[in-house]
Amino acid sequence: MPSETTKPIRYIPLSYNHADSQASALRLVLTLNPHWEGPDNQIEFVRFTDGITNTLLKIINRKPGLSEEQIDNESVLMRAYGNHTEILIDRERETSSHALLASHGLAPPLLARFHNGLLYRFLRGRPASHEDLVTGIVWRGVARRLAQWHAVLPTEASAAPAEAVPMTRPVDVESLKLKKDDLTLITPQQPGPNMWTVMQKWILALPTATDEQRQRRLNLQKELEWVVRELDDGTGLGEGGLVFSHCDLLCANVIVLPDGVTTADGDATATVNFIDYEYATPSPAAFDIANHFAEWGGYDCDYNMMPTRTVRHQFLSEYVRSYSHHRGIPEESQPEIVERLYEDVDRFRGIPGLYWGVWSLIQAQISQIDFDYASYAEVRLGEYYAWRRELDGSRAQAGEEMPLRERRWAQEA
Repeated sequence: MPSETTKPIRYIPLSYNHADSQASALRLVLTLNPHWEGPDNQIEFVRFTDGITNTLLKIINRKPGLSEEQIDNESVLMRAYGNHTEILIDRERETSSHALLASHGLAPPLLARFHNGLLYRFLRGRPASHEDLVTGIVWRGVARRLAQWHAVLPTEASAAPAEAVPMTRPVDVESLKLKKDDLTLITPQQPGPNMWTVMQKWILALPTATDEQRQRRLNLQKELEWVVRELDDGTGLGEGGLVFSHCDLLCANVIVLPDGVTTADGDATATVNFIDYEYATPSPAAFDIANHFAEWGGYDCDYNMMPTRTVRHQFLSEYVRSYSHHRGIPEESQPEIVERLYEDVDRFRGIPGLYWGVWSLIQAQISQIDFDYASYAEVRLGEYYAWRRELDGSRAQAGEEMPLRERRWAQEA
C-alpha cells in the first residue's frame, strides 16, 4: 500500500478564484474532505500575506471537542498561484520537488493538485521574521536543516518518487515563445534543470518592447555568461558541484517548530522546517547559502543585518557538522570543508542580487500584487553590480565609498 507521500497525487478539476476567495477555497477543501460538510463542522480560513508571489490560505475545521493541536494536524494549506507566474516557475517541477521532499520527511504530505495550485498538510510552528534569522538559536537550526537537504536529497529529477508526478522536461525555448534574438545561450556544466538554466529562462522572458528593454536584456545575458564562466566550475559539494537546493530561503519560508533542542556545549538550537518549494532545484550549495544570507535583511534589504565574517564562519561550521553527519564524513575532514565552503559562499555573494533582480523585472510586468517590483529589481541588481565593482577594483579606482552591504560582508565580527 503506497504511503501518503508516494501514492499518486490526486488532481481536483477545480480552480481557486482570487475574486471569490472563500467560496472557491471552500469548494476545493470540501472536494478534498467531503466529511467536512455538515452542521458539526466549523470551517475557517486564515490568510498568510508574507509571500509576494502567491495566495496562501490555511483552512481549519474547528470541530467541537478537538484541541488546537488536533485541529492543526487536520488543517489544510492551499497555495494558489499568482497570475502568469508559470513564466517564472516550473509548476510541474515544484510538485515533483514537494513529493521528493515529502518522501524524505522534509515536507508536509502533498494532498492534491488543482488547476492553479496545491493542497497540502499544515506544518505546525511559526514563520520566522528576518530578525529571527540573525539570532543564533534560529540560524543554527537553519544551518543544520539546510545541510540535511544538501546531503540527503538527490539532484536528478529521476530520483523523485516514480508514482508521484510526471517528471519535468528541460526548458524548450521555442515552446515558451521566447525570442533568443542575438543572445548566446549558456551551456552549464551539468545538464538538466538547475539554478543556471532557471536564470537563463528568466532572462529570455524579459520584456523586449523597447530598445532600452532589449539592451538591458542583452546586458544581463552577458552578465550571466560571465558568471557561468567564472563560477560554474563543477567544484563544491554534491554531484558535479550541485546539491538539491531551496533557492528561496527567506524568513517566511523558515518555520520554527514549537520545541527546540540544546547541543552538548549548551547552545540552544531551534528545530526548523522549510516550506514553499517553488524555486527548489539543483544549485551550488554556496548559492543556496549566500541567498539565505541575503535574506537576513528582509524585504527592505536592511544590510546592517547581513552576517559578518565571524558569523558566517560559525554558520558554516554548524552546517558542515550536520552535512558530515548525514554523509558520513569523518570529523578530521570538516575544518577543510568549512574553509573551502566559506570561500565559495564569498564568491557567490553577489549572485542572489542578479537572480532576484531579473525575477523582479519580470514580476514588474506580470504581477497584480501590490508590491513595487520595479524598485526592488534596481535594489537587487545594485547588489550584484556593487559586488562586480569590488571584484574588478573599479569602485576603489573611482575613489568611491564601499557600499554598506559590501562593508558589512567584509566586517570581521
